[in-house]
Amino acid sequence: MTAATSCSESNPFYGGYKTPHEVPPFDKIETQHYLPAFKEGMAQQVEEVDNIVRNAQQPTFANTIEALEWSGKLLDRVSAVFFNLNEAETSDEMEKIAEEITPLVTKHLDNILLNEELFSKIETVYRQRAELQLNLEQNKLLEETYKRFVRGGANLAANDKNKLREVNEKLSSLMLKFGQNLLAATNAYKLVVDSVGDLEGLPASLVEAAATGNNTWEFTLKNPSVMPFLQYSAKRNLREQIHNAYANRANADEFDNNAIVAEIVNLRVQKANIMGYETFADYVLDDCMAKTPRNVYNMLARLWTPALRKARYEAREQQAVINRENGKNTFLLQAHDWRYYEQKIMQERYTLNVEELRPYFTLENVRNGIFTLVEKLYGVQFTPVTDVPVYHKDVVCYSARDVNGDFLGLIYMDFCPRPGKRGGAWMTNFREQSFRHGKRIAPVISLVCNFTPALGNVPSLLTPDEVETFFHEFGHGLHSLFSSCQYKSLAGTNVARDFVELPSQIMENWAFEPELLALYAKRYDTQEVIPAHLVEKLVSAQQYGQGFKTVEYLAASWLDMDFHVVKDSAKVNVQEFERAAMGNIKLLSEILPRYRSTYFSHIFAGGYSAGYYSYIWAEVLDADAFQQFKKKGKTFDTNMGTAFRKCILERGGTEDPMELYKRFSGHEPDIAPLIKRRGLE
Repeated sequence: MTAATSCSESNPFYGGYKTPHEVPPFDKIETQHYLPAFKEGMAQQVEEVDNIVRNAQQPTFANTIEALEWSGKLLDRVSAVFFNLNEAETSDEMEKIAEEITPLVTKHLDNILLNEELFSKIETVYRQRAELQLNLEQNKLLEETYKRFVRGGANLAANDKNKLREVNEKLSSLMLKFGQNLLAATNAYKLVVDSVGDLEGLPASLVEAAATGNNTWEFTLKNPSVMPFLQYSAKRNLREQIHNAYANRANADEFDNNAIVAEIVNLRVQKANIMGYETFADYVLDDCMAKTPRNVYNMLARLWTPALRKARYEAREQQAVINRENGKNTFLLQAHDWRYYEQKIMQERYTLNVEELRPYFTLENVRNGIFTLVEKLYGVQFTPVTDVPVYHKDVVCYSARDVNGDFLGLIYMDFCPRPGKRGGAWMTNFREQSFRHGKRIAPVISLVCNFTPALGNVPSLLTPDEVETFFHEFGHGLHSLFSSCQYKSLAGTNVARDFVELPSQIMENWAFEPELLALYAKRYDTQEVIPAHLVEKLVSAQQYGQGFKTVEYLAASWLDMDFHVVKDSAKVNVQEFERAAMGNIKLLSEILPRYRSTYFSHIFAGGYSAGYYSYIWAEVLDADAFQQFKKKGKTFDTNMGTAFRKCILERGGTEDPMELYKRFSGHEPDIAPLIKRRGLE
């Protein structure tokens, strides 16, 4: 313990958390605690690394690799809380701290990865690995540690190391600013409606949620507001307004991200070149299942042709509806029309209205459905926990216990939008699973979403898309909760990026299985189980619109890859680059990529640069894997559940992901089940 620690005992990050299950003491953490804890955490880890370097004994797995693995405990604690809350519950103060601390943490981590004496010891152990008699996981930790240092620049010449430090520091600050701009731009826009006539077509629940109490209604760019507006508003001019605002977020004015994107792309080219790679995509993919940009492009191309064909067919269908309804006053289908006419066709063809379904998908019901599924597949039970602190009054916590009663971990759930929360949905960790001194350290995880909130006496009613999102994120949660790994850096979701989506996406397959729907989809006001005819409509309609969904996703994946195969470090003109990239693949003008450049936070503020393809890559795996369950003819096959848990969910990143997958399925994945599921034959 350093002097700074002993003088600041009131800081809740110092020492062990004295809370149930040693969760973060959110009720005691204040913004002024973060900076001192970050600085002290970095100082402690510097001292721990120095102790490894100064150790006069021969480098061993224990005194070098394991010692490094367990270093930085305080820094891990404060980082987990701060960076997670800066996404889920930020403020002006938090953003200022992030701007100050992000480059400092980046510099600190670079100092470790570029420490020549430390790397020399790691390299010594690595070269002796054949004689060390390490077990499977120890050997993997050694390999990953050595690889992390090499990929972090440890083998570079001194001049290149300095260049890399500078690039990394700039990138970390730019990515932070990108996310701040996007959140601010999203929060800044409101479509104000002051005429009852302009509410035509909108569901009553949406109108009520938008009411200001002053004879006006405000619609925002948050998904629970903008998406149903685009689906149901009969006012084409208003659909165009809000759609254009959504599609041009952070694309102008004070929150403009164009220059930031250009500089990020530029710096990533420089980083790739410093590291000896031709492009940033080559650098990133070298550590993924896909391995090369060519493999990614080949996979995208194989899906693009049938998806584009399906989308063109859907566009023709929508244009026919427009022509039929408008006669001589007809118009050409535009991007702001797509969701509206898709919904019309769904109602016409399947007599299915999403608003018909939502009363059966209360947030509580869907949560109970997920709990039921997990109990039937894996024997795990979830119970509410009320004696732990939470970071916001709307956050709830559950304990997960195995079939034999063993404690698996805690899961926080944070469901609805608010101004300080970024958009989207994600799973994260406040503590990774590990083993210390023979004792399992249980994970503490969090699911953060932006679902349709409750309104008055009506509970939160989810759309089918939101239901799938909940199942998806819970799958990530299971990956962490079931983790049974010795080392935190290999535990849970610490796997190859194009493998990490398998546990989440396979969960989506059960969301609308009739047998499970019968157990959880109950109408909120009458408790009536969802009728068989609605289930039949929902299942029948699942393939409709897959042309649009697949094309908008693949277009974003293509855009991501194109940005990261750039070889010239000169700045790109972001809007011209995007137009050219979409023109090259002949994207329909009526469809935008799922994320345009200035709000593509997955790749410019998150960890999916040259990796957005991962979702569809993993969907090939999950479609193939789900076939293994379906072959048994059971919705809830406990034997298959056990196999998936043992082969995939428990193993984290302890082995090559393809080997883990083949151990479960008995073969390499086939793309055919995905193409069939999406109706792209």
